[in-house]
Amino acid sequence: MEGVLKREYILDKLCCPKCAAKIEKHIGALEGVSRALVDFSVQKLTIETRDSTRWDDIMVRTSGIIQRLEPSVELRDMVMFPNSAAVKDPERPVSVQDWFRWIRLGLGMALFVLGMVFDYSPSITVPPLMRFAVFLASYLLVGGEVLIKAVRNITKGEIFDENFLMGIATIGAFAIGEYPEGAAVMIFYRVGEAFQDYAVGRSRKSISALMDIRPDYANLKTAAGLERVSPETIRIGDRIVVKPGEKIPLDGVVVEGFSTLDTSALTGESLPRDVEQGSAVLSGSINKSGLLIIEVSTVFGESTVSKILNLVQNAGSKKSVTENFITKFARYYTPAVVCSAAALAFLPPLLIPGATFAEWGSRALVFLVVSCPCALVISIPLSFFGGIGGASRNGILIKGSNYLEALTNVDTVVFDKTGTLTRGVFRVTRIVPAGKFTEETLLYYAAHAESASNHPIAFSIRNAYKKELDPRMIGGYEEIAGKGVSVHIGENRVLAGNAKLLESATIPVPLVEEPGTAVYLAVNSGYAGYILISDELKADSKRAVEELRSIGVKRIAMFTGDSKAVGESIAQQIGLDTVYAELLPHQKVEYLEEMERHKSGSGKLLFVGDGINDAPVLARSDVGIAMGGVGSDAAIEAADVVLMTDEPSKIAGAIRIARRTRAIVWQNIVFALSVKGLILILGALGMATMWEAVFGDVGVALIAVLNAMRAARRVS
Repeated sequence: MEGVLKREYILDKLCCPKCAAKIEKHIGALEGVSRALVDFSVQKLTIETRDSTRWDDIMVRTSGIIQRLEPSVELRDMVMFPNSAAVKDPERPVSVQDWFRWIRLGLGMALFVLGMVFDYSPSITVPPLMRFAVFLASYLLVGGEVLIKAVRNITKGEIFDENFLMGIATIGAFAIGEYPEGAAVMIFYRVGEAFQDYAVGRSRKSISALMDIRPDYANLKTAAGLERVSPETIRIGDRIVVKPGEKIPLDGVVVEGFSTLDTSALTGESLPRDVEQGSAVLSGSINKSGLLIIEVSTVFGESTVSKILNLVQNAGSKKSVTENFITKFARYYTPAVVCSAAALAFLPPLLIPGATFAEWGSRALVFLVVSCPCALVISIPLSFFGGIGGASRNGILIKGSNYLEALTNVDTVVFDKTGTLTRGVFRVTRIVPAGKFTEETLLYYAAHAESASNHPIAFSIRNAYKKELDPRMIGGYEEIAGKGVSVHIGENRVLAGNAKLLESATIPVPLVEEPGTAVYLAVNSGYAGYILISDELKADSKRAVEELRSIGVKRIAMFTGDSKAVGESIAQQIGLDTVYAELLPHQKVEYLEEMERHKSGSGKLLFVGDGINDAPVLARSDVGIAMGGVGSDAAIEAADVVLMTDEPSKIAGAIRIARRTRAIVWQNIVFALSVKGLILILGALGMATMWEAVFGDVGVALIAVLNAMRAARRVS
């Protein structure tokens, strides 16, 4: 975005999702900050400003906000190659603070066991004060840090967090004489919190491992020999050596050597790929056998691996409807439950004869413990991020959880033809001259007329001509959008293009009903004949349509600029519902808008194109998918989803991944709210203790995080 300064930072030790939301809110409200985003899943802070002169002041205030809200969190720069999102985040060793925390937990648990021995051993009798002191010491050793955080946050106006809720609940237990329960609940909470942090860490690592394709070094070939350097220092034209077992660090062309590459991290395909001299290779592939010398064709910041990493790691910036809903829900849920707890503690003793504060206060403590929404706030972003990471392992790049969620409701799919359902490799299959023209002269005029075009059909005609073109014979070249070209070849005026071109010049043309694309020619206003060019269907196009129908897609159509005969032939072969043929680019948008007006209310329309010629339609559809997007800037920019191979059958795979992720998200939502709701009801009725309440908080969060990790698994 022009005029915007954007920087990214790591929020090391960020383990509280509510704190992440608070940090994002406060930094976003700073003067001069146009946007702030905290991605809890990868512990990343993104700050944007339109006024670079205020950057130093913004960072000072940002550091202050983080220290105020979460003093344990460390703000540090992302160590990356320029223009890359490949974060180098080494394993952090266990700190002295961490060791002391575990020692305090161990001692607190030992004292708790001693206190329970005092309570349940008939041969041991201790004074009440000693019993109280043992349980209090256990409680303070384990929960002292929680109480300190609660007090500190209260002084800063941050009341409704888990530290405050757990502190009030356990202090309340001590106040009504339930010493063992108060200490035990704090121990259970701290142990559960430790397991929860571990599970979140494992989930983050598993997600990061999905995209562990970043190269650490490159072997630069110099006059003095090989030099190991950072990939960011390599320039276009340099030659690098990739040994067996090493990752290819940059895109390039093999100039020497033969080997087999593992491209599964990029394309999701397990089948190895053989390369030799002249083969194009992509960064992130692993060299399996022979030694390769590669001439670099892109700098690291523009390489395939850099684009993929940037795309996946920034996917968290586009949140789904469900994520946004849960964030808003959490803001109201906790205060509502806390207010209900206060009402439960004080109203019955005032209104019900014989009701005691001790009894109803104990029930209210259950409300306080179970009121933290961490299970939802942690697990749902992890589920979506895991789904995006899992899709990337299948060669499907999804730009954000909003697009992942949209994929779950697709009921209409529209394909482009060339390069999507067909291979996009054209060849001349028939030459039909008219009148005095021969096949040779017709091909001569066609090849020269198409000499300036980069269209695949033009290439096929020039390849069929197999002779050198004479540029001196060509003049007055004019391209007519959506129709063809007008050009002077020698002393003759030649029109070459579709039927509309000749009809606009009032030249009658015969109807060609053969499968393929007909290029009509007219010379000096007289019809000269046509050349038929055919494209080949992709091997899995029919399977793609069958799989889409099997997962419930209701309508499958195709847009093409080709003739109606060609479109209907392909539709019949692979089983499409509708074909819109002979369309200009703006007409594709018009027909797409018409289809959107007639789709079901909640259904989404998905358009699949090559990402270059179909950018307007990709942008207009609910979800745009680009085929064959690896290395294509236009595909990555225009589409919401990029398939890293040319296989349309992967579209059904993307929808399956999205639906599986949605199922996991809703499993967590239903499970968490059901358990919490049940415990709230039982607590109000006096049938649930604080033990159940802690399970409803920490236990449910742990189970939800473990369930969320399933979203990152690769789909077979």
